Amino acid sequence: MSPAVRTSRSLVWAGVMVFVVAVGLVLLMVVRPSAASPAGSGAASAVPAEGSADVGFARDMSVHHQQAVEMAFLVRDRTDDDDVRRLAYDIINTQANQRGMMLGWLESWDRPKSSDRPPMEWMGHPVTPSDGSLMPGMATDTELDRLRAADGKDAEVLFLRLMTVHHRAGADMARAAAGAAGTDEIRSLAAGMARAQESEISLMADMLKARGAQP
Repeated sequence: MSPAVRTSRSLVWAGVMVFVVAVGLVLLMVVRPSAASPAGSGAASAVPAEGSADVGFARDMSVHHQQAVEMAFLVRDRTDDDDVRRLAYDIINTQANQRGMMLGWLESWDRPKSSDRPPMEWMGHPVTPSDGSLMPGMATDTELDRLRAADGKDAEVLFLRLMTVHHRAGADMARAAAGAAGTDEIRSLAAGMARAQESEISLMADMLKARGAQP
């Protein structure tokens, strides 16, 4: 057999193998249940409903996190204290990353990132926003203006107090989601979020005590 014929046949067989592998992968994706859905359920069941705890938590906590990141940036630029700046960086990095994850899940579920539904409705007790505070624990516009105007130790104490209240409400929301969500993604993230924020609440209590202030 000539080299040209052997080469031609090799290319043909290679093409056949690529086709077989491609078909196998497609069939695997079609037949295999989604990792996010219960065994034996259809793909549609993996998408949380609009009124679910999963969607409500992802949407509300994204807003909650956004304000925490904003406050952390504010205090970072108003103090030279290494401990406070380190805490601010941790909050910025952690909560911005978590917010991105939650918004990504909303996108993948084809759910809007914002809604006219009252905040916290998924928890069974919707709230009415007041002075820019959209949910429990969130700072009001007046409090944010005070933080913007503060400097040094005053900024540190105000930030630590506001963030303690923010974290307490956030941890409550996260615990509720960990118990009520239907997806592993939200349950896992929410449980970890509650533990981390409780730990930071203890840290901030110590930092306030070191500055002669109460939470």
